[in-house]
Amino acid sequence: MSDSAPAELLKFWIARRAAPAAMAWLEQHCEEIASDFSGRALGRAISMTPRRMGKAALGLSTDDRAAASRAREGWTPVDWSLDRAARILLLLSAAQRSEGFAERLKALAATSDVGELVAIYSGLPLYPDPAPLTALATEGLRTAMRTIFEAVAHHNPFPAEQFPQGAWNHMVLKALFIDSPLHPIEGLDRRWNLELARILCDYAHERWAAGRPVTPELWRGVGRFADDAAIADLARVLETGSAIEQTAAALALSESDQPAASRLLASRPDLAADIGGGRVNWAALVPETAVA
Repeated sequence: MSDSAPAELLKFWIARRAAPAAMAWLEQHCEEIASDFSGRALGRAISMTPRRMGKAALGLSTDDRAAASRAREGWTPVDWSLDRAARILLLLSAAQRSEGFAERLKALAATSDVGELVAIYSGLPLYPDPAPLTALATEGLRTAMRTIFEAVAHHNPFPAEQFPQGAWNHMVLKALFIDSPLHPIEGLDRRWNLELARILCDYAHERWAAGRPVTPELWRGVGRFADDAAIADLARVLETGSAIEQTAAALALSESDQPAASRLLASRPDLAADIGGGRVNWAALVPETAVA
């Protein structure tokens, strides 16, 4: 399928993996939910979905992901299962009647288990009228469970598009607190800001004071906003950090327009040459930035 709506893509992907009887069940309930004004049919179907559809991997190819991006810019359904995709298709059936959908979704989330919440939050970029859903999305960030948090924060364009700066900054900091990686956050480089850079430096100081490591990804949000204090922090990393941490500090310095940052980077001609030659960048650093 070349250029299809998200619901059509989901149905197509599910049909490739699901048993015929399971697919018939799903289609029947999508029809029922679309015409059910009480909302009761949705809750029942969402609860039954894993038993009916199974939890096998959706198994999307590179072409499938490209189709997803065409259908909805920024939509990246990574590592989805059949039951998650089917639940979102059911939710999209309910969303055909957009009036009151945000309230129905909020009520459903209040009684949902982990798997149901993951589906609800993963579907955020696909629902109509997104603005009323912002409060629900930020509620999902309160959890200490990474699977739920990452359904909101990772591979999901909704936060970058809808969150005000305070909520966005809170999400990034919360990711660090629960050891969730930053790089899968959509729109990360577009939404770095001065306030967040200062928050990240403060967080780094707290980690250092506790004798704990700092993920090199943190410095990605600091370089372009680096003041004298932040440059001093980067100098510390260049002097005492691991090889990966030093590379991250150098990348951050390369993004600063401050003369002090340029001088500090010049003190490491090896890293400056790698960055200038394109041999080192944030994407190349990502697989090695995990902190235990």
